Amino acid sequence: MVMQDREKNPHANHRERMRERFMRYGLDSFEDHSILELLLFYAQPRKDTNVTAHRLLEAFGSLEGVFEATPEALKTVDGIGDNAAVLIHLVPEVARRYFIAKAGPGTILNDSEAVGRYLLPRFLTFREERMYMVCLDAKLKVLDCREVGRGGTISVGVNIRGIVQLALSQNATYAVLAHNHTSGLAIPSKEDVTVTLHVRQVLAEVGVTLTDHIVIGDDDFVSMADSGYLSGL
Repeated sequence: MVMQDREKNPHANHRERMRERFMRYGLDSFEDHSILELLLFYAQPRKDTNVTAHRLLEAFGSLEGVFEATPEALKTVDGIGDNAAVLIHLVPEVARRYFIAKAGPGTILNDSEAVGRYLLPRFLTFREERMYMVCLDAKLKVLDCREVGRGGTISVGVNIRGIVQLALSQNATYAVLAHNHTSGLAIPSKEDVTVTLHVRQVLAEVGVTLTDHIVIGDDDFVSMADSGYLSGL
């Protein structure tokens, strides 16, 4: 049976060596195209995936570019079908959920650095602006963190009613807002300050203190409280 399988798939020995190499040494021993080649084994069981891996890197410029591409864009590359596109697109999404799961409810967020590190993974794969709110108890322990607004590529619509309902449902004492800038620049805008002022006033009316608004750009973040943007509120 093994011999028959190898005759049907002449790349079986190569695939076995690649898998053994990964299990023994991890991905640090792989070049970028080899990582994609290994991944594609599980979407293309009977094809030489090396050529396709190189095509992906040529099309998107880097490993990062490949994983950030949409499934539709991926399928424009010769050799990439539905299964391969879904598998590639799944990788960053799984990574995002993994990092979120590592810092779930119960995490203590007692300074802006801790808040920023907690929130960054939630925005890893987003191509549009989104807003999240973290609900905290009196000891600054996370009660919940949920999306409360979504927009296009340059703005985010804020669901004020949803914000109040979330804070009340969690019996929150404190809250923190966070949203991303798709430009990659974590610089608060005048609109960001205006929205923060409004949300802070609304939450204060129900006994919840908004302590900060974190603006995220790529892998960077800015605390509006630490930067003095909220000093006049």
